[in-house]
Amino acid sequence: MITKKVNNVQEAIQGIESGMTIMFGGFGLCGIPENTIAALVNTTISDLTCISNNAGVDDFGLGLLLQKKQVKKMISSYVGENAEFERQMLSGELEVELTPQGTLAERCRAAQAGIPAFYTPAGYGTEVAEGKEAREFNGKMHIMEEAFKADFAIVKAWKGDEAGNLIFKGTARNFNACMAGAGKITIAEVEELVPVGTLDPNQIHIPGIMVQRIFQGEKFEKRIEQRTVRVKN
Repeated sequence: MITKKVNNVQEAIQGIESGMTIMFGGFGLCGIPENTIAALVNTTISDLTCISNNAGVDDFGLGLLLQKKQVKKMISSYVGENAEFERQMLSGELEVELTPQGTLAERCRAAQAGIPAFYTPAGYGTEVAEGKEAREFNGKMHIMEEAFKADFAIVKAWKGDEAGNLIFKGTARNFNACMAGAGKITIAEVEELVPVGTLDPNQIHIPGIMVQRIFQGEKFEKRIEQRTVRVKN
């Protein structure tokens, strides 16, 4: 059995260089590959193009890469929780490509499946459609969106085995599932890494064929972006 296990996060990020395009799984702060992001923050890598649903918050997740000015361009669908992101975007320091969330997910999934492009009605008649091919299907206009081309896809799973098979937990499945296998190299950080044969095949969400490197993270912080509480009368 081929093992995809690497000893630590430093081994996992080998080959990531300045100027590359990287996908980061997660939604908000749920299911983000925080150990891998932290390792990248401790490097001199810069000019990254990051594909992610959002840019984290100011002091956690991708917000840490933004603080160190390691990101050249963000391709996201939501950016409302990060003041530094807003500042860099408005000042022109950061390139931003806003994409409808469903389109973002499908561009990841298309890359995962080897599909070069697809048509969607989302964004037709708006700035999203500028410069893109448009066609009519069943009386409705659609625009063509191309699959993403990423050097690395970095995902986070609840549990994985040394062959790269992954299981996600709850809503942390989000963008991780469609990004796995969507880059030239996929890195998976997991909360628990187990020997091959331990996982129930019927419970596996992503097969190991989609993953090139896997490691067990050392620290996971279950943070909440906005905590809402209710006082009982």
